[in-house]
Amino acid sequence: MSKIIAFYLPQYHPTPENNEWWGEGFTDWRSVNMAKPLFRGHIQPKIPADLGYYDLRLEETRVQQGQMAQEYGIDAFCYWHYWFGGGKRLLNLPFDEVVKTGKPSIPFCLGWANHSWYKKAWGGQGKDKLLIEQKYPGIEDYILHFNTMLPSFKDPRYLRHNGKLVFIIYVPLASPEIKVFIDTWRKLAKENGLNDFFFVGKDKYSEDKVKILEMGFDANYNDNMFGILHRESIISKGIRFIKQKLFGTAMVFEYKEAAKYFITEEEEKEDTVPTIVPNWDHSPRSGVSNPIFVNTKPEYFKEVVTRACKMVNTKKNDLLIIKSWNEWGEGNYLEPDMQYGRGILEALRDGKSKSRL
Repeated sequence: MSKIIAFYLPQYHPTPENNEWWGEGFTDWRSVNMAKPLFRGHIQPKIPADLGYYDLRLEETRVQQGQMAQEYGIDAFCYWHYWFGGGKRLLNLPFDEVVKTGKPSIPFCLGWANHSWYKKAWGGQGKDKLLIEQKYPGIEDYILHFNTMLPSFKDPRYLRHNGKLVFIIYVPLASPEIKVFIDTWRKLAKENGLNDFFFVGKDKYSEDKVKILEMGFDANYNDNMFGILHRESIISKGIRFIKQKLFGTAMVFEYKEAAKYFITEEEEKEDTVPTIVPNWDHSPRSGVSNPIFVNTKPEYFKEVVTRACKMVNTKKNDLLIIKSWNEWGEGNYLEPDMQYGRGILEALRDGKSKSRL
């Protein structure tokens, strides 16, 4: 049966680096709160309901999230993990506390967001400013990385697939060093009695699947979120581009139509993990430069969940990713909001149950 993993952003707490780069006390809630409607009927800002504008330093919040996720059918959180090389980590406090306290009880795995951070010059206005660079210093650093995270790998909550620790890498082809990293961690896992890792690399439409598998990954996960845009004609793309550049027109898509392209025949293969999304509105961060899904009604998401779970239920590889649990700045979340309440979560629960009939 399908095993649903939800990406989890551990961002909602102040850090010295974010204070320096974005202002004292900054978290992503600031951009969420400041969002404005860009067109008639555009629902902004997105307002959290049950959990409120939480602070992830609080154990109570993390426990509530875990309980809520399990109640509605999430089998594991995939915490985004930031290791820039040389022992440099960011946004690690929430996950460190999850391991330290043993709470919440929901299983988890890690997703290495191995990309540099930039202060964006949105809309092409000026140059992006590098804030911190992702580096791959070599085997000694990969060993340090493994040993730093070893307590989490030994945690009984850590998610396994066929007895192997699930570990996701966001940019699988970022460097040839990724292959060295994978080989090193497989060896270290065996030496520490952990069996092995099940490495999954991000892809879309399986465009780079062959290269990803050749790097030593066990599978790719397809992020086909913008399949509707990917399949537009050249003429339609040209018209959309001109409207965006000349008139600041947003790229708006009906969620029901966009959702038709989340799952393709590629996701039926055993070495591909499907990904589905309940909603998407990146405008708090990027304005009109990113597609926006509108009318993200729970009943439409229920259809997506049912279809995805039915497909996964026919496979030996039972993993299914939902992007995301709490990416509020991207308008991409499962957590309750003031528009639908717990409607999206109820759609997840009901769609998962329906897929078993």
